[in-house]
Amino acid sequence: MTADFVQDPDGRRVELTAERWQHILEAHAEIDEHRDEIMRAVRNPDHRLPGREANEEWFLIGGGAGPSRWLQVVVAYGEDRGWIVTAFARRSLPRQA
Repeated sequence: MTADFVQDPDGRRVELTAERWQHILEAHAEIDEHRDEIMRAVRNPDHRLPGREANEEWFLIGGGAGPSRWLQVVVAYGEDRGWIVTAFARRSLPRQA
């Protein structure tokens, strides 16, 4: 797998590296068939929340886009671009970071 890129709603370039994709699959094997949905969550999320870290943002899409009710993608930003840190399925929306 090579790196994938997507633009977030603010126009920032976000990268999913091969290393991060492998990390996601090792921790959340059920995500394997939902790579396109991960990229779509960043490009056109249903919800966006600030993450736990100052440079982090959470992107979520619902409606069965992933293997559960919601798909959450965690993106870390530096300068004017971001990197997908992880992605996972969840049954409900997070309250806040």
